[in-house]
Amino acid sequence: MYGVVTRNAEEVRWPEFDRGFYEVKDVTGRSAEPIEDGVNMVSCFGDNAAADADPSLVPVDDFGRPATRDRSYFDWSYVCPSRRDYRDGLLEVVDDCVAANEDVRLDDVGFPRAEYCRCGVCERAFDESEYDDRFTWRASVVTEFVEEAVERVPGRVYLTLYPDPYPGHLYERAGLDLEALEDHVDEFVVPLYDTAYETTYWLETIARGFESALETPFSIELYAVNVDVDNLIHALEVASEYGSAVFFGYDAANARAALRRMRADERDGVSHGEPSSDS
Repeated sequence: MYGVVTRNAEEVRWPEFDRGFYEVKDVTGRSAEPIEDGVNMVSCFGDNAAADADPSLVPVDDFGRPATRDRSYFDWSYVCPSRRDYRDGLLEVVDDCVAANEDVRLDDVGFPRAEYCRCGVCERAFDESEYDDRFTWRASVVTEFVEEAVERVPGRVYLTLYPDPYPGHLYERAGLDLEALEDHVDEFVVPLYDTAYETTYWLETIARGFESALETPFSIELYAVNVDVDNLIHALEVASEYGSAVFFGYDAANARAALRRMRADERDGVSHGEPSSDS
């Protein structure tokens, strides 16, 4: 199965794609009306606009350093997952999404890094909680949010994972307890982005790691913007060995070209080679 991730609603209807994800809320804070014929996708705690409008929402570490896009390690600004008013707003967005399509994808779920968050809201919530371990408390916050969102979704729930399958890393980094989340999520999506895909051994390594780490089905999302079509096809072939589906991000035209080329080659008997660890 092949799909597309896009900000252009018409692209989810292209016949080359079996599934389309449409960004209703992205990390910039940009919002769009949900659509009926695609899986609406919500960036949860990545939100530049909210962080700019109200800096008090931004997670901070124990030195008071904010998780904003102008600092190292952060491609966008974050909102603290403990903020109830913001979370309630996200749940309203989810409600709008399911009113159009019963399936939803939750993106950018979790804390920004292991040292976050030490804001006043988090400090009080942790002190008043039943937990002695801060990582355990963080995971409970994230799992609770996912549970609340999933209760509102009558269809299939997708959740994006940061591409690090090493045991314990997602738990420590983002507060993602995979075992707990698997009770609520129908399919995980792992973005394995590269701007060239000139080598793919790393893609296979990460994909295989998630195959070992998860019981729940997972799909792989590839970056399609300005990627050579032959390289994209080869990445697709590797990803297909592990993911239940492969999705292409943010260049539907290039993704369509790759799928058409691949299908034409299959009809003509052309092979792009078997995936291997030294590919």
